[in-house]
Amino acid sequence: MRVAPTLPPDSGPVSSASAAEPRRWACGVASLDTALGGGFAQGRVHEFYAASEADAGAVRGLAVGLAAGMAGPDRNVLWLRCSRTLDKAGVLQASGWSDLGGRPGQLLLGIVPDTLTLLRTAADALRSAAPGLVVIEGWGRMAELDLTASRRLALAAERSGVPLLLLRIDAQPVPSAAQTRWQVAAAPSQALPGQAPGTPTFDLVLLRQRAGPCGLDWRLEWHRDPCKFREAPLPGAVVPVPAGRPLADRTAGDGGGPVPGPLRSAA
Repeated sequence: MRVAPTLPPDSGPVSSASAAEPRRWACGVASLDTALGGGFAQGRVHEFYAASEADAGAVRGLAVGLAAGMAGPDRNVLWLRCSRTLDKAGVLQASGWSDLGGRPGQLLLGIVPDTLTLLRTAADALRSAAPGLVVIEGWGRMAELDLTASRRLALAAERSGVPLLLLRIDAQPVPSAAQTRWQVAAAPSQALPGQAPGTPTFDLVLLRQRAGPCGLDWRLEWHRDPCKFREAPLPGAVVPVPAGRPLADRTAGDGGGPVPGPLRSAA
């Protein structure tokens, strides 16, 4: 974990309801969960900004993992997009959803004509408390998503207990009522045995957090079976090597165990 520069705080609390302690989903990485006061808060808005437009897939992949974990196996996820951005956003594949840990039939995809309808639909879904989690996938500046609109979404999420993941691609951070704000970038993964593709890996920076630390960053791997993240291993392995003896001759006098003397070898 490294420390990134902090930025000035956003506006104050949304309402008195924000004082109530929300339920939290522990993501599996102790240092990240500790920084968030126990994990990602349910019933709150969490913003995720792509580090570049090329990281759009990383933002969506991270959101799928969070949605699968936070919604749990028994509740649906509503994913909202604008039709005018479909040429940029591409297609959300059911196979990709399942590959990242989502339950078949759990994802409801909503396509709306414009940003204003996108925000209204998300607010209505949050107020209804019908889905287990709502995702807004937004591209570009989204001028309609001002501080007032952000506060409406945050208040609706708080009252229903349904979390909202707000994905911002090709956009710069602006003041909002979100509980947390993150920057997401794709990261290289560790190849599996036989040079099989590794697990999805992300560089995640905590840019903002209400009433909590920020300016921290992690490199995370997503593991679909337990629906948890893990810190990605360092690019290298520590192996025991007998001190002063060839690597091929590792036999110790106590029955073949390696003699201590760690050596870092490049992966």
